[in-house]
Amino acid sequence: MTELFERLGESAARVRERLPGFEAEVALVLGSGLAGAARLLEDARSIPLAEVPHVGAPTVSGHSGRLSVGRVGALRLAVLQGRLHTYEGWSAAETAYPVQLLIRLGARVLILTNASGGVREDLRPGDWMVVTDHLNLSGKNPLEGPNDDRLGPRFPDLSRAYDAELRARLLQAGAGQGVPLQQGVYAMLSGPSYETPAEIRMLRRLGADAVGMSTVPEVIAAVHLGARVACLSCITNAAAGMGSAPLSHAEVQAVARTAEEAGVRLLRAFFESLAPRP
Repeated sequence: MTELFERLGESAARVRERLPGFEAEVALVLGSGLAGAARLLEDARSIPLAEVPHVGAPTVSGHSGRLSVGRVGALRLAVLQGRLHTYEGWSAAETAYPVQLLIRLGARVLILTNASGGVREDLRPGDWMVVTDHLNLSGKNPLEGPNDDRLGPRFPDLSRAYDAELRARLLQAGAGQGVPLQQGVYAMLSGPSYETPAEIRMLRRLGADAVGMSTVPEVIAAVHLGARVACLSCITNAAAGMGSAPLSHAEVQAVARTAEEAGVRLLRAFFESLAPRP
């Protein structure tokens, strides 16, 4: 089997072949219901992920599976429209591969977005939360197996996985755009079933503020490669046992669409703050 370093090289070569002159200082991953944020890109060009060797295509509604590149003002930005999940049958390493590819293509800052359920009682559907840390309760890690020192260390340090400066810039952008931002810890469970009320009570005792089924493998892989990471989570529902309505993916997408406008304004202001100064 081709080693990861070589696979990433083959994937990067195909992207550059299909998107000549590909350049991106920052990469953005769009989660469930947030595909509309791709409209931030000016002069956008895109390709389906299915055309890139070694990259899987998402199967979940709301994840179109495209890689786009363009600008937000002076900032060169790559956007991954949709992600892979382990509950689709992908390994943790496979779900993290598209993020590793974006970093191999030159992005040194990675911004992740996702939809999550509110575990903390003051979080409400439609809230945006800046992730400060995570709990990996999926039982899976993208770095399992042989380590390639050309990519990163065998035992990467995750004590500062979520970059403090990027978090501060997100909070500043939110304040400037009138978008209130919560902060909290994101817990990943593997899904695809939603959590039970007992599991939500456990998560609350463990210190989780929100829960979802993605993101953590991407964070681990990005930190391993030396990228700076921030994550913005849209609270789309109260977690199991905290409301009377049954949980559904349709609800997740509907709430994310409602919150999308505020999220797009926030991200635009944030990216403008990252743009190189003349």
